[in-house]
Amino acid sequence: MAPSTVLPPETFTRAVQGLNSVEPRAEILLEEFPAPKKLAPYSFALGATVLRDGDEVSTGRLILLHDPDGHPAWAGTLRLVTYITAEIEPELAADPLLPGVGWSWLIDALEAHGAEYTAIGGTVTQTTSTRYGDLAGPPATADLEIRASWTPESTDLGVHLEAWCGLLSSTAGLPPPGVSALATS
Repeated sequence: MAPSTVLPPETFTRAVQGLNSVEPRAEILLEEFPAPKKLAPYSFALGATVLRDGDEVSTGRLILLHDPDGHPAWAGTLRLVTYITAEIEPELAADPLLPGVGWSWLIDALEAHGAEYTAIGGTVTQTTSTRYGDLAGPPATADLEIRASWTPESTDLGVHLEAWCGLLSSTAGLPPPGVSALATS
């Protein structure tokens, strides 16, 4: 007797198709990676690297979770979870307004792309690091981290991925598509 193959629910399949339908801007490299298996019965994950002038300046993960039975905290059956980290100027890391700006990048990106959602939550963290001894390097480095999750209100997740790519662009300091950055002297 041949083993039976259980197909994922159509809701999950449509959601993954929506994520796979997006072609990000050239500076954002997307790739599928193994999704966590213990968070939900069905999951899918994408990783991103953002390049600016050939240098990696931001990375991120976007994970789709699906529980056909729903989850009370999600207020739905689908959940998107993200973690983004970006290098920032050390002076910016000291700005007390930076977390609010980082959070507004997420909300603004979702709204600008028409990505309807509910039950959103997350954190924005700014860090500075100084390396010593064998790890000595630049005098100080600084990072911005955005961790968030939200429940999409439809299975059309293409707009959510477009919004997420917009968030990645903001954290990486990329100019809007079609706009060239001014040269600094």
